[in-house]
Amino acid sequence: MLNEQQIEKYFEDGYVIPDFQLPEKTIEAIQNQHNALLIKHPEFRDYCPAVLQYDDGFVNFCRNKEILDMVEQLIGPDIALWNSSFFAKPAKNGKATPWHQDGEYWPIRPLATCTVWVAVDDANRENGCLRIIKGSHKDARLLKHETNPSKELTLNQELKKTEYDESKAVDLELKRGQISLHDVFLVHGSEPNTSDKSRRGMTMRFMPTTSLFDHKLAREQFNNMRVPDHSERKIYHMRGVDRCGQNRLIYA
Repeated sequence: MLNEQQIEKYFEDGYVIPDFQLPEKTIEAIQNQHNALLIKHPEFRDYCPAVLQYDDGFVNFCRNKEILDMVEQLIGPDIALWNSSFFAKPAKNGKATPWHQDGEYWPIRPLATCTVWVAVDDANRENGCLRIIKGSHKDARLLKHETNPSKELTLNQELKKTEYDESKAVDLELKRGQISLHDVFLVHGSEPNTSDKSRRGMTMRFMPTTSLFDHKLAREQFNNMRVPDHSERKIYHMRGVDRCGQNRLIYA
């Protein structure tokens, strides 16, 4: 569980690294499952926006009780998992992720998600760890993004440079098996990986069921912004009840 200081840090800074580490056997299982996914889908070498779409076995890792306990402390007891992504960032030529806010891409209204970022490898400055700007979530609003179609980036929506101050960026370094949790409005990105070590990371996207996952809006975002199509995304019940009453929850 998060202590009071860690909970305060999450709401103050927009992120927290808890005193928690997944067992090596769990990390090895995630790694093996990802390897199997890449054999079938080599196009996801750098980034798979929705691993559950291709292998819903990944949902079992997201049902971790300790992780859910921490998420509940931050977004309440009624929780749905709406997505899980994989940022693989291979050694030598792993792609950068542009500065962005997660909520720019997501059809959730009102916007609310706690992202759990799982380090499948050590993540450090040398191999392109996450970089965040503390407190950038506090206004709870989306800043101005623009489309960047570069093939050297994992995502195509990038914050305009006038919207953030990169000199305030903090490296979010994690050991293999550690996790971080961050807010939907937090400004973050990562550099390319030019080191000789991979930097794989799996995300778990948890939303409070007081929000609606809008499948129609998801299709509109795909058509207008060419972001990943979330319109057919499965929404998995994790805890509590559907407070919104309109989410298409999968209870199995």
